[in-house]
Amino acid sequence: MTRAQLEAAGIHKVAEERAKERRYLQSQKKMEVKKSVRFREDVNVDKGSTSQMTDTKDTSDINELALALAKHAIDAAVKSVEEAEHPVKNINWITHGEFTAERGCKQIEEFVSKWEYQGRWVHYTEFLRREDVIHSFYYIYCVHWSIPTARIPIAQISAGVYFTIKINKNKPPDAPIDVSYVFESQRLVHRPGMTRFREKWLRDIIEAKHILIDPNIFQFNSIGIFQNILGF
Repeated sequence: MTRAQLEAAGIHKVAEERAKERRYLQSQKKMEVKKSVRFREDVNVDKGSTSQMTDTKDTSDINELALALAKHAIDAAVKSVEEAEHPVKNINWITHGEFTAERGCKQIEEFVSKWEYQGRWVHYTEFLRREDVIHSFYYIYCVHWSIPTARIPIAQISAGVYFTIKINKNKPPDAPIDVSYVFESQRLVHRPGMTRFREKWLRDIIEAKHILIDPNIFQFNSIGIFQNILGF
């Protein structure tokens, strides 16, 4: 080959290599563009999923709050109706200057007689003790409740309601006495005029004691024998 032919061949080869290089660079750019588009799509999908999850959670929280408010409103309405139909009854309690252990016992009897319960229940009030606690005297009483039946005229099991009359040594004679009471085996402290009595509280105590004495008696509850034993 002549020198001119060799130079022409070299120039052609260089041109082919540059063309290959351009095609390679173009293909790389296309791949980068595709990757960028795919990345944007993935990010958009993730954002959409996260936004949807956030919206779902917000909706769930709003629904729970709405249900809680509705339940509170219903409970308040039911309580209001119950109080209107069955107002909480109380008595005029004596003052510190009028108080004696015997008068305290009579006042408790007068107070529990205001409770609503079936006539089969009987009760009596017992003065238990006086406790001297720093600035006050605590007079402790127990009202025993039971249901005598024809089969068991003297009930062997009773439910107790424990009353505490607090006499403050530093209060004037015309100050009213402080009264509170709790039902046996319960911790909730009640005060006169604040809570409406429920007969079920006494029944629960009686039933619990029967089960402790004879655990097998509970299996008869489904056919009514349990209630018959208690006289309900």
